[in-house]
Amino acid sequence: MFALVLTALIWGFAFVAQVQGMDSMSPLFFNACRFTLGALSLVPILIWQRGQKARGRQGGDTTESVAAQSAAALDNSHGRQGATSFWRSLLANPVVISVLCGIILFTASTLQQYGILYGKSAGRAGFLTALYIVMVPLLAFVFLHRRIGLPVFVAVTMSIIGFYFLCITDGFGSIGLADILLVFTAALFAAHILVIDELGAKVDAIVLSFGQFCTTAVLSWVGSLMEGSVNWTGALHAWTPIVYAGIGSVGIAYTLQVVGQQWVPPTRASLLMSLESFFSAVGGAIFLGEIMTPRGYLGCALIFFGTLLAQAPAKLPKFLRKE
Repeated sequence: MFALVLTALIWGFAFVAQVQGMDSMSPLFFNACRFTLGALSLVPILIWQRGQKARGRQGGDTTESVAAQSAAALDNSHGRQGATSFWRSLLANPVVISVLCGIILFTASTLQQYGILYGKSAGRAGFLTALYIVMVPLLAFVFLHRRIGLPVFVAVTMSIIGFYFLCITDGFGSIGLADILLVFTAALFAAHILVIDELGAKVDAIVLSFGQFCTTAVLSWVGSLMEGSVNWTGALHAWTPIVYAGIGSVGIAYTLQVVGQQWVPPTRASLLMSLESFFSAVGGAIFLGEIMTPRGYLGCALIFFGTLLAQAPAKLPKFLRKE
């Protein structure tokens, strides 16, 4: 439980680092540095995991070899069914899954960084990004035909009203480009979660994370080189936000999330990690001196409670249901 609250704290304060990084770096170059550090921070864990697996396999190579040969023969027998089997096997490949997740993560993180660049508000960015928690069950209902309950519809209504109070202060013309980008960011993060849920179940979490971080870093480097925004002087000036957002937010926080979710049920884990939006507002107030209007705080509160409600179970607890 403590690990997940700490994860939310690190992620929330990372919005402050992302705002500060935009003072001297472009969004693509910042993400290139950030995700490179994040990927490198997972290398020691991957090496340790490989050592553990190597020791665990001692004496069991023969059995694993026979099992692998049997699985290969089974795959070959079914592989003659044509294109469907090809795509299924392709989408079961850990490398393909990691790259696919990385492409979505790259798109989401890039839009988020541009939204932060134009909006210059850690708290606002945190609450708008948190809308992904509401969007996850909606996208799952539309594309995966998963059942959703009444609390989700109430949560969506609360979040829409909260968005109105937070972003629409003088008619719909007051919605800025930053707000639009951050809402799209939330949708992409929701899609990212669903893709991992659908395809990443059989892939080691650390391996998948490392692969998607590498993909995001490579795409960010390519983008920053193409636009000519590589600025090492700016990176040196913003080294503290880069290190925090890279090693802290990407590397350490993700590891804490994996550890914490081993001991806490998924619904409770999501509730704890949704505190990220609250901590983004706290971090913005402490480190950036951000102050919202009462209307803005009301919008944040509605979005926050909407994200909590979206994670409520579709059914009533057993003790409230009639037997």
